[in-house]
Amino acid sequence: MRFMFLAMAFLAAVVGRAVNQYNVCDYGAKGDGKTLDSPAINAAIEAAVAGGGGQVLVPAGTYLCGSIRLRSNIDFHLSAGAIILAAPAEMKAYDESESFGGFPEYQDGGHTYFHNSLIWAEGQTNVSITGHGMIDGAGLTKKDTEKAGNVQGGSIGTGDKAIALKLCRRVTLRDITIYRGGHFAVIMTGCDLSTLDNLTIDTNRDGIDIDCCKYMTITNCRVNTPSDDAIVLKSSYALKKPVICEHIAVTNCNVTGYKCGSLLDGTYIPEKVNWVCGRFKLGTESNGGYRNIALSNCTFNYSSGLAFESVDRGIMENIVVNNISMSHVHHYPVYITTGCRNRGPNDLTHNSTARDIKISNIVADDCDSLCSIIVTGMPGEPLRDISLSNIRLKFRGGGARELVDKDYREQSTHYPEPKFAGQTPAYGLYARHVDGLKVSDMVFDCVRPDYRPAVVLDDVNGARLSDIDAPTADGVEKIVIFRSENVKVIDR
Repeated sequence: MRFMFLAMAFLAAVVGRAVNQYNVCDYGAKGDGKTLDSPAINAAIEAAVAGGGGQVLVPAGTYLCGSIRLRSNIDFHLSAGAIILAAPAEMKAYDESESFGGFPEYQDGGHTYFHNSLIWAEGQTNVSITGHGMIDGAGLTKKDTEKAGNVQGGSIGTGDKAIALKLCRRVTLRDITIYRGGHFAVIMTGCDLSTLDNLTIDTNRDGIDIDCCKYMTITNCRVNTPSDDAIVLKSSYALKKPVICEHIAVTNCNVTGYKCGSLLDGTYIPEKVNWVCGRFKLGTESNGGYRNIALSNCTFNYSSGLAFESVDRGIMENIVVNNISMSHVHHYPVYITTGCRNRGPNDLTHNSTARDIKISNIVADDCDSLCSIIVTGMPGEPLRDISLSNIRLKFRGGGARELVDKDYREQSTHYPEPKFAGQTPAYGLYARHVDGLKVSDMVFDCVRPDYRPAVVLDDVNGARLSDIDAPTADGVEKIVIFRSENVKVIDR
């Protein structure tokens, strides 16, 4: 009887798996890297939907694909050895981008159109992409030229993103690898209750873009982006209204700026860049803003650092950063700013605001001498209650003495990127238009002498400074330069 019971249980399990698992090869997929397999994969997905949901299995092989359309209650599972290979544009295998209407001018095309992607879903629930297989976006474009109808340079049918999800709930992306992800390796817009875990992304533009989302965790990911942002939260007008990006936790991730492909092959070649690479960023799209964001226990290598930017009338509040290690920092370690680019409808009359930002336990070496830590608000609309503590930075140094008198550019309507404003008046920390700045246990060092002061405070009210340890080059009389009123300094 016991044997019969075990046999029946085993048979039930096998039958259950057979009922709920849909092998794409059973629907005509070849996996030979030559046959266009996306029609067969979409057929397997539709069969799974008709059966009430389940796992769509992609076994080992190379599957040349255009657009794959995910549906609710589907686990799209890439087995180890499985590769979804993006078809070239000339095959015209991608869906046309949807008609947006309304306000396409308020965000780039990549944030506006989704259906012209390699894998996409809109308005679906309980969707996952899992497994130890790979998505190779060899046929995707990394250019931001998307338009309605997916017309790019006269070509219809060009794919531009590896994974694009809009207005989906309960999304899981786990264990997969994305190589050459196009404009975005992953973009999620208006998605709630989602998990991104153990992803490896080695790509030629953005890595993970989270736009107008809430209740999400991003954990244990490795993101290599030598040409653009690694992990970026946005709050664009893509949903035709301002939507706050909130309740997002990012932890235990590695961000790098190696040459594309060298993370995966293990050669780890530092890439020469002119603007930005890697980094964790809020912005620039910031119509709704950001609230309740936590970043912790992450490493950055050959990458830009942390950029928090609200320039389109959104809020930026309750931001916590803790336990970050950086090496070979491109341009800046920490950048916090508001501005009035105001990329949105003219009836939004309030200003961008930022408050209650706490950054602690940061260690960084080989920091670019272009910029110090930058903390800047706007005249009449200061940043409020900013805390920087237990931070140790080693800079390359070499700043000129006359920079201390530089009239550093106001953010105003400019694109918020320190490179365009040039070198800062201080080599360690430059703050302007801040109401409530707490700085404690800060250590700066320079490889070469830097003839700027370590700290310059310009229109900073209610500042509290303690335990700042910083070298001064010959002839530099003060560690800290004050251009402010109501500054309280505690020297212990």
